[in-house]
Amino acid sequence: MNIKKVVIGGIVAGLVLNIVDFLSNYALAARMKAETDAFKPGLSAQMSTTSAMVSYIIMDFAMGIALVWTYAAIRPRFGSGPRTAVFAALLFWLLALIFYAGYREMGMMSPGLWWTFAFIGLVNFLIAAVAGAAVYSEDAGTA
Repeated sequence: MNIKKVVIGGIVAGLVLNIVDFLSNYALAARMKAETDAFKPGLSAQMSTTSAMVSYIIMDFAMGIALVWTYAAIRPRFGSGPRTAVFAALLFWLLALIFYAGYREMGMMSPGLWWTFAFIGLVNFLIAAVAGAAVYSEDAGTA
């Protein structure tokens, strides 16, 4: 496994995750604010602080690196390329669905918003995994 390429590809994947998250959160801001404040008044304000935003950005980059690491780890079994990147993306998407199902069950988000984020998350992980995988290679000689 080429750790340098995992990190570089992971940064690319993390950048994609951040861009899609920014765009989707911007587009859905009013709906998210209404639902989170209905769950707990003031929660949306807490989630919009600078420190919260910084943590979301860092988490997306960490997730991008983990996504490309997973791609690199399963690559010997499934081969290199977009197909294997899709497998890694689907794994991360399923784990995210399980995690966010708790938010839906607690009433923090409606089923409709949950499904919206499920779809956006699938697209986000697919694009990020393919982009990160395109940068990754086993060859340590090419940087």
